[in-house]
Amino acid sequence: MAFIAALAYVMVEEDLHDKEFMATHSIGFDESNLPEGAPSNSSWMAYLKGDADGTPKTPEWAAPITGIPADRIIQLAHEMANTKPCAIIQGLGWQRRAYGEQPVRALPVLAAMTGNFGIKGGGTGMRYRINLGFAGGYFPAGINPIQKSIPVFMWPDYIERGKEMTSGPKDRIKGAEKLEANMKFMWNWAGNTLVNQHSDINRTKKLLEDDSKLEFIVVGDVMMTPSAKFADILLPETTHYEIEDVISGKGAGKTDFVLFNHKFIEPMYECKNILWIAEQVDDRLGFGDEFRDGHETREDWLKDMVVAAQEGDEDFPTYEELKKAGLYKIIGQGSVIAAADFREVPESNPLGTETGKIEIYSPHLAAQNDPNEIPAIPKYIPEWEGVSDPLREIYPLMMVGHHAVQRIHSTYDNVDYLQEVHPQALWINSWDAADRGIKNGDEVKVFNERGVVYIPAKVTNRIRPGVTSVPQGAWYTPDEEGNDIRGSVNVLTKYHPTPYAKGNPQHTNLVQVEKA
Repeated sequence: MAFIAALAYVMVEEDLHDKEFMATHSIGFDESNLPEGAPSNSSWMAYLKGDADGTPKTPEWAAPITGIPADRIIQLAHEMANTKPCAIIQGLGWQRRAYGEQPVRALPVLAAMTGNFGIKGGGTGMRYRINLGFAGGYFPAGINPIQKSIPVFMWPDYIERGKEMTSGPKDRIKGAEKLEANMKFMWNWAGNTLVNQHSDINRTKKLLEDDSKLEFIVVGDVMMTPSAKFADILLPETTHYEIEDVISGKGAGKTDFVLFNHKFIEPMYECKNILWIAEQVDDRLGFGDEFRDGHETREDWLKDMVVAAQEGDEDFPTYEELKKAGLYKIIGQGSVIAAADFREVPESNPLGTETGKIEIYSPHLAAQNDPNEIPAIPKYIPEWEGVSDPLREIYPLMMVGHHAVQRIHSTYDNVDYLQEVHPQALWINSWDAADRGIKNGDEVKVFNERGVVYIPAKVTNRIRPGVTSVPQGAWYTPDEEGNDIRGSVNVLTKYHPTPYAKGNPQHTNLVQVEKA
């Protein structure tokens, strides 16, 4: 966030921004287009110039926070502002930080300031992922009569203090003002988030082992994952080798497709697919016929999905044709320029925001009355366990958990061939390694107040000094003392939901590293 603010500062100071567009299409860029009731010096321009807090957001201010030299920030600001068009795109990563909401909100401001919002080759500053979609959809799930929901990352809170959770800023539950009970039953299907893919494993593990809190856990999976080991009832699912299915691509843009998945073998041992399991549960609850809705077999559902797809795409093949061909390529509608109509006539084509414009100043966020954690405009907020946290005197290295090529999240981590080609290792800069007497391939101890991980070191200058990374997804494997010996990053991550989205701050952690 400090990096974005410094880029914007340079653009403003050197008059490189699109003043006319910002005046007509945004809210809160400067004091002249703040919404009614907003306090003075609460605009984006006032923040950049330091009118509110006395700190101009100069490249020199941002350099020690980001580790990016001031002259490089200035150079990049010039390149972004002067390149026409310039596609400014954000990926998925920086929102997984303590205040990840802030840069996600701020990057579209740069797209607008540089005149790239709503033009061909530009964009909105958000992530681009075109999903042409499969008109056949999925097996119908029905409507859940229980409309209450919690932020998904906060399910451990639901176990511990569900009765205390409210729709207020601490919890942000939906569908009710408060919850009436703690979680007592968990149904975890085809997911390793019960333990492995959720933060602070040692804390989570204690919750799951306490039968006075969470009384009953059902897990369905095709592998004995770390999460599956905590099940009271473990239901073995079928793999794609054992069932027929219709599968669509997702986020593939012009390469989108629909596959027919052929069954190679009959289900082994006691394995059953989720549709069959759901039917058995529904039968015992007394509404099996309603659930089946006239479908006697899995194939009946698949045929209906194809019929639905044909209604949305006149070229879509019949069920038998798709089964024989194995693949159907979805044809896209050609290029689309997001927000082009808004750019041309904003009054007639408003955005989906409260004001219909690009809300740099958000009246909704201002109404949260928490300016230090949830500011009305995007701001840099020093992170817990971040670059300026005093805890660095004890745990001096920042740690993130990047995606590894040998698995998808935690899937395939138990495949030895993949581990042989690309073994799990701690990424550490050569300077930090030398200070600790660590050489490439050495076994190291990575630890903080939440746990201990033993893992080989990968000494590389592809990661910055002061920063380490444990590739996320390795299966939690504790030794007799409870220390992980496979490199499971979530032994070390902090359970602390982000202020507004209540997301996972996966990349905000401090650790120490020693040679084992």
